[in-house]
Amino acid sequence: MLLEEGLVTQADLERAKSLQMETGETLSRVLVDEDMVPETDLVRVLARHVGAEFVNLAETTIDPAAAALVPEAIARRHGVIPIAFEGERLVLAMADPGNVLVIDDIRAITGRPVTVRVATRSDIEDAIRRVNRLDDSVADFTDLIADDEVDEDLSKLEAAVEEAPIVKLVNTLVSRAVTERASDIHIEPAERDLRVRFRIDGVLHEIMTTPKSVAGAVVSRLKIMADLDIAERRVPQDGRVSLKVAGRQIDLRVATLPTIYGEKVVIRILDKDDAILALEDLGFLPRSLDRFRDSYSKPYGAILVTGPTGSGKTTTLYSTLNIVNQPDRHIITVEDPVEYRLPGVIQVQVNRKAGLLFATALKSILRSDPDVVLIGEVRDTETAKIAVEAALTGHLVLTTLHTNDASSSIGRLVDMGVEPYLVSSALDSIVAQRLARRVCERCRQPREATREMMAEMGHGPDEPPITVYDAVGCKACSDTGYRGRVSVNEVLLVSEEIQRMAVERRPSDEIRAIAVEQGMLTLREDGMEKVRLGMTTLEEILRVVV
Repeated sequence: MLLEEGLVTQADLERAKSLQMETGETLSRVLVDEDMVPETDLVRVLARHVGAEFVNLAETTIDPAAAALVPEAIARRHGVIPIAFEGERLVLAMADPGNVLVIDDIRAITGRPVTVRVATRSDIEDAIRRVNRLDDSVADFTDLIADDEVDEDLSKLEAAVEEAPIVKLVNTLVSRAVTERASDIHIEPAERDLRVRFRIDGVLHEIMTTPKSVAGAVVSRLKIMADLDIAERRVPQDGRVSLKVAGRQIDLRVATLPTIYGEKVVIRILDKDDAILALEDLGFLPRSLDRFRDSYSKPYGAILVTGPTGSGKTTTLYSTLNIVNQPDRHIITVEDPVEYRLPGVIQVQVNRKAGLLFATALKSILRSDPDVVLIGEVRDTETAKIAVEAALTGHLVLTTLHTNDASSSIGRLVDMGVEPYLVSSALDSIVAQRLARRVCERCRQPREATREMMAEMGHGPDEPPITVYDAVGCKACSDTGYRGRVSVNEVLLVSEEIQRMAVERRPSDEIRAIAVEQGMLTLREDGMEKVRLGMTTLEEILRVVV
């Protein structure tokens, strides 16, 4: 088999067989240990030979409930790990799929029929270590604080928080979230237990539940890390942690919220390595990007990025700021909070307790001779007026606003108290944005669009059918059918005609109609183009765009 595949020479095979006789090891183990055949290549050939599917465990999210069905000692001894459920069947990754005795043992232990997948032994050992590290941390800590009195006694709680098991549990939780590309960790106390969920690609997934006795110490450990008051449980608090995970610099924004069952904690994960992306990588189509580039290339004017919370507005602003960040430009930002540190940029953190708000910070910033000003968000009339005045006095102003689409942003600023003639003169462009999940390229399934789908995408009944992709689901995308996200954008350029309409306080739907005539792709049109390009699915665009 190996000779036919060209993975090993006859001489190496004979030498491996000789070593096998001496050591008592399996032939495959000898071939790998002696570097005669790469382990991954060997296992792929073996999988094909037995008619089983190869699985890369490094890219697979393992179901903790499945893994828990087989004790760690047995999993290590046999080189197996359950990774998922398929109905009533247990999906088992194993290094030696021909060992029917092991399969029978696992079937007897779990009481379930087994579907075999093939993986490398080293991947299986890493996966066992990864899965059991979190389980061990929870078990160790549960043993440490077996009674509920710890939650009530502050001195006991402080002592428990300093113990190694709780430190290990929290660190493992954060490490796993980073590994699985989570943007947020939700730690939610319930009546009898503590639930942990990760938000991955904008959707929450339940990761684990732990005994309620763990809750107080987990929350307190996070509060200590974020320099918050562990004795104060009646009011919300927020803080920040900076740490290294797997060699990557990660910032965590920690926010607590009192609930009837205890404090809920949400941790926003800010990965500095992924903070600054090219606008093309965010998902801008060439046509929209050309329009946007015309705006940020100008020396002055205001650029608004609009959309709901979590639509990637800050990421778009940072990516734009990275382009205009040149040695001959003085750039200052005022943010609440400062999410990513940018080299060469002066960043100001809003401090409400000290009275440093967006408006007061902006007044000082404009006296500091900036060329470019980034305002985290326009929240009130005073901030809006100062931002508009800054754009009119020779500054390039980048900021965000919460509106549903680009055309309604003009009316929103007017409603906030900014004079229409100032809005029309200051605004250069408005970018409305949503985030849609990218369809997984490994398992997406092409098919011909139905007549109903064609109509939904804006195609006539006589047009030839197009190819679209369905989200199927595989191990690489945790059976969701999606992996990563792509932005859906509309870029409105404020032309002279739109300026006149703004001064006349014309409704947003009329402004929108003119913008479309002048070449703007709407959010829906942009999303449908991304469906045609195979970047996402029609169902996903209809989910995020009205």
